[in-house]
Amino acid sequence: MAVTDLLVVVTALFLNPISGIYLPVSFLSTTPACSISTVFIYSSRDCSVWLTVAFTFDRFVAICCQKLKAKYCSGKTARVVICLVCALGCLKNIPWYFVYEPVYVINKVPWLCNIKLGFYASFAWTGFDWFDRVLTPCIPFILILLLNALTVRHILAASRARRRLRAHSNGENQSGPEMESRRKSIVLLFIISGNFILLWTTYVVNIVYVRITDGSYFKGFNFNDPKFILEESGNMLLLLSCCINTGTYVMTQSKFREELKNALKYPLTLIVKLVK
Repeated sequence: MAVTDLLVVVTALFLNPISGIYLPVSFLSTTPACSISTVFIYSSRDCSVWLTVAFTFDRFVAICCQKLKAKYCSGKTARVVICLVCALGCLKNIPWYFVYEPVYVINKVPWLCNIKLGFYASFAWTGFDWFDRVLTPCIPFILILLLNALTVRHILAASRARRRLRAHSNGENQSGPEMESRRKSIVLLFIISGNFILLWTTYVVNIVYVRITDGSYFKGFNFNDPKFILEESGNMLLLLSCCINTGTYVMTQSKFREELKNALKYPLTLIVKLVK
């Protein structure tokens, strides 16, 4: 999840605005490179969103479905889910490569990207655009809300049961390592899921607004236009969501911090071995 979140930030910030501002005449400005970068941006975004859904479902199973927990909540299942989500996320966004055409051609080299006029007139491309917007983030938005609601209901029911049990056992302490681990999992679940819901709301509102008003997504840089402010605010909060998720793992997960330290130390260790 941390890797896909970082990929969203890197691809969305470096491959588009930063390269356009500081490297205006480079390989990244050619039409094929521009089209590929768009595929990377959408793919990393989808992987980040759907891994958040997978994480929410994993915690739901671990907390609410004890019989399924032993079979589903395992390292093997996690690896399969991660590979499947990433593979489908990349395959689903390949059509974005064929959406763009060059703005101009110099010495038979196509430069920059412009959406083809046929994209807006074609029924197939319109259907794909609808499919993309519904699949990410509308469906994940609904799934995360639903899974969190079911998890909260289960936690409240379990808390009432524990209170009754403590009353019958003369107030003995029922807490332990398992309860502490469960509390940490619940806190992490609601931080990540709540962050996703809050910071993606503006983006979802913009999608719904465009569809209801039968309009289009704003093009241009009129900083005083409410449509431009709404759309760019949604994009900014989307990137902020990914930054916060990565920071959350660093602050809350000791294993993540340990692996991050190992990754930072590895180049130095390799250099020392080569020198010796």
